[in-house]
Order: sequence, then structure tokens, then C-alpha cells
Amino acid sequence: MNIVILGPPGVGKGTYAGFLSDKYNIPKIGVGDLFRRAIKDETELGKKIKGYVSSGDLVPDEIVIELVKNRLQEDDCKGGFLLDGYPRTVAQAEAMGKFKKIDVALNFVAPDEVIMSRIGGRRTCSKCGAIYHIKNVPPKVEGVCDRCGGSLIQRSDEKPQVIKNRLVVYREKTKPVVDYIRKKGSLADVDAHYDIEEIDKIISQCEKHLEALS
Repeated sequence: MNIVILGPPGVGKGTYAGFLSDKYNIPKIGVGDLFRRAIKDETELGKKIKGYVSSGDLVPDEIVIELVKNRLQEDDCKGGFLLDGYPRTVAQAEAMGKFKKIDVALNFVAPDEVIMSRIGGRRTCSKCGAIYHIKNVPPKVEGVCDRCGGSLIQRSDEKPQVIKNRLVVYREKTKPVVDYIRKKGSLADVDAHYDIEEIDKIISQCEKHLEALS
């Protein structure tokens, strides 16, 4: 199964993709991870990506498209994949239609207040980078990392006003992509408002959409 994962920041895409990757034994591919790998390996694409990232510019569609196309041609993707972070533009979606057929795009949706609670409650260890949540995954001692004893901080991009802005930007940029895929008949909305304790209700929706493909 070739699956695309869509949804706003903080909706839990990475967590759900991890469950589905294990269940269906297909790789979970994040475009951000592809960027980092290409930069680390110092490939030609990696050098170009590093230049854009270093200057704070968006990586152009043609580079992202080539990077994703190359990754999906690797052997571990022959049985399917879960792709997170692509497509982000209609141009990327159109290009993908030419080099890889998508069976379904799982579009995770949740109210803004739920997403803001999830992101706003995150705390990150200033030393080792471990991630906690003040409600869902709290540390044993408030403000202290369980792993290394480092101080837990709230990242600047996880504060309420910044989160609101991120959600506005996400919807402005991705609405055309979601509309494009929906018109193609490949979009499946997944209600992701449930807390982590009820994650089975989210995964079961995904499984129902995926079973309909077989």
C-alpha cells in the first residue's frame, strides 16, 4: 500500500504513522528526515538543500520532488510506504502522480483547541532532546528529564500565538493540496481528536480505510 499522511502540526501524524508502519511492515518516510540524510551524506541534492535551509528559504518543489522520487525507488518501498510531509504543494502532488501511484491519503483532522493543547503541553529536554507532555507523557519530576536530568523547556514555536499562526499558515498552504487529492478520490479523513489513551479509535479508522483498498 502506498500511503500519504496529511494533517496539521501537532495532530499526531508521526505517532499514527509509526503504528501503521509496524502493522503493515512498510517504511515510514518523513521528508524532513530525507533532507537531513541528504545533507549529512553530502549528495548533490543535499548540498542544494543545505543552502536553502541555511538561508531560511523553502526548498524548491523540483528538488523536493527529485528527493522523494529517488527514495521511493529504493527496495524497501516495493511493498508500499507511508509518506509524511509530501506533497505540500499541488505541483508536488501532480508530479507524484507521474512517478508513483498513491492508494490513499490519510488526512488527520482535529479541532484547533485540541492541537493547541497537544503542542502547548510539550516540553523538550534542553540536554538530550527527549520530548514530554505535561498531561499525556509527564516526567517523574516536574521540569526534569527522566533520562538525563536536564531541564525541560517549552520551545518558542510551541507557544500559543505561534501555534495559532502555524495552523493558519498550514491551512492556507495545504488546502489546495487536500482539495486536489480529494477531487482525485484518494483522500480519507480521519478524526484525530481523541487523546493518546484512545489512540485505538484513530488507528481503527485508518485500518478501515486501508482494508477498503484490498
